[in-house]
Amino acid sequence: MNGNIKIKGQLKLYMQWPVIMVLLLLLMDLCIFRISIKGGVIATCFIAVYLAIAVFQYHNSRADILNELISFATQYGQVQKSLLRDFIVPYALVDGRGRILWMNEAFSQLSQKPVKYHRSITSIFQEITIERLPKDESSEVLFQFENRDYRASMRKISIEAMLEDSGLIESDADNFLTAIYIFDETDVNRYKKERDEEKLVTGLLYLDNYEEALNSVEEVRRSLLVALIERKLNKYFSEMDGLVKKLEKDKFILILCQRSLEELKEKRFSILEEVKSINIGNDMDVTISIGIGINGANYVQNYEYSRIAIDLALGRGGDQVVIKDRDTMIYFGGKSQQMGKTTRVKARVKAHALKEFMVAKDKVVVMGHKISDVDSIGAGIGIYRAAKSLNKRAHIVVNNPTMSVRPIIENFINNPEYDEHMFVNSAEAKEIVDNNTVVVVVDTNKPSYTECEDLLSKTKTIVVLDHHRQGAEVISNAVLSYIEPFASSACEMVAEILQYFSDGIRIYNIEADALYAGIVIDTDNFTSKTGVRTFEAAAFLRRCGADVTRVRKMFRDDVSSYRAKAETVRTVETYRDSFAIGICPSSGLDSPTIVAAQAANELLDIDSIKASFVLTDYNNLIYISARAIDEVNVQLIMERLGGGGHINVAGAQLKDATVNGAIIQLKDTIDQMIKEGAI
Repeated sequence: MNGNIKIKGQLKLYMQWPVIMVLLLLLMDLCIFRISIKGGVIATCFIAVYLAIAVFQYHNSRADILNELISFATQYGQVQKSLLRDFIVPYALVDGRGRILWMNEAFSQLSQKPVKYHRSITSIFQEITIERLPKDESSEVLFQFENRDYRASMRKISIEAMLEDSGLIESDADNFLTAIYIFDETDVNRYKKERDEEKLVTGLLYLDNYEEALNSVEEVRRSLLVALIERKLNKYFSEMDGLVKKLEKDKFILILCQRSLEELKEKRFSILEEVKSINIGNDMDVTISIGIGINGANYVQNYEYSRIAIDLALGRGGDQVVIKDRDTMIYFGGKSQQMGKTTRVKARVKAHALKEFMVAKDKVVVMGHKISDVDSIGAGIGIYRAAKSLNKRAHIVVNNPTMSVRPIIENFINNPEYDEHMFVNSAEAKEIVDNNTVVVVVDTNKPSYTECEDLLSKTKTIVVLDHHRQGAEVISNAVLSYIEPFASSACEMVAEILQYFSDGIRIYNIEADALYAGIVIDTDNFTSKTGVRTFEAAAFLRRCGADVTRVRKMFRDDVSSYRAKAETVRTVETYRDSFAIGICPSSGLDSPTIVAAQAANELLDIDSIKASFVLTDYNNLIYISARAIDEVNVQLIMERLGGGGHINVAGAQLKDATVNGAIIQLKDTIDQMIKEGAI
């Protein structure tokens, strides 16, 4: 057997050194011969004896040396195998099909299988499947076993590379084994969870209607109302291991741990309703808004997140909680109707600020949302008049005006008193807008909803005027943002601004008609979302020459639209005995989304209907128009579907969906919100 084994490398060279030394001795012998022949002969005899001994020793000792080497290698391999077998980390080898070839004692104890178990690794740990074995060098799988958390670290081992010079096997394919190490992560995960639960969370808490609530109670009892509010807040958050400290008379800072925040989420921030229960004779319920920032890089960033969140909560009408988690917004509450303020101080301040921006620039470009409606066109015309009063070049961006707004636009086209380029499309607007332009966005606060989103990057002077609640998507670079969710329409807000914009501003009859029409349409003839300021704005427009008869004639339906509404009502489905869901046909209609919205309004006249949803397929999108009176917050439902709006008037657009698929998605959303108590 040993004869078939050859020694190579450094060991072979080492064993050949005695023979190599003979060459040196022969050279020495030649030198001796030159000095003395007799001495050379003697030396030759000794060299011959040395050579015989060296050759004999090399051949006779070689077998013993090889046996010793093989014995050492065998013992070394046994030591390695013993160490691997007794390794405290569970270790196993599996083939390309996931079948276990070998496991150590620790793996056997963990899996509760014998070391000779040779079935699939998936039969022990279901998460480790063939598909999850490493395709490259390594991979990891997290799983639970026997109520403990484990991490499987897997390394790919090539058989060809391992036995490349062995000459034992030969294969065209790259066969491989997988080494699996199992690490117990239970304690580490528990420590991480405890650390995360103890992280401090920063929040801001504002009393929405502090002044109004105090004014609704007797003066001598106002201090008692304030004390009860603070007591309620302190007691509620102290039970959650939280801390509340007053910053101003109606502003508080909130500090609590992540674990407490999760409890508040489970309770859906019941403090929103508990605060409303405070009543000592005040006619108006107290409401609060909370903004919380989490998962920032540091506490300073968390505070910035909370400040952004509280601004968003107030911009959405208050009485709600907004949690900002990096780029994600989470909403709670917001079910109650927003309380409109009777004072118009804010409108006056915003009007003066808008005027200053317009005076500093040469051009004004106004745009609303895609598929412009009467409110966005009317508001745009009001801003156009404000710009013209300052002798500024002004334009309104409208792409493909729908049937609902054409009667308004036709009043201005070919009218000698108005610029022929009063209305422009997106391509023309891009040529107009530069850094010397004020871009005014009306009736929307989402950049993706605007007629031409590219305009927002062409100038630094952007003004936003809107009456919809803010969402996670906002126009972040606006120099002036005037968002009033309690306003009935954008036209109402613009009408108020025009009253304070400049002295002696003249609003023409057709302009007043457009603004008045926007209010009429968005309030459904003053039956929805109307407040004191709504009627004041309407009265101002009437004084400017708005005519109710002209407005009514402007928006009479054609026969096809009337039939589409009738078909929607005829085929409506009543879901859960409270929600009317209808489908508005879009074929043959110029503005199916407008017709769908009108149909949704009419469905509310049906007894026992709390909310109505009308869907229509238009321009490869599914449009949903949602309406309610007072019992259901349709804005929250539409937000779940990626839309938004008001408590009673909202909508959404679904991409890559069918009408039937959208109905299923809508029903699932309603079911989920009812289950959560959000409806």
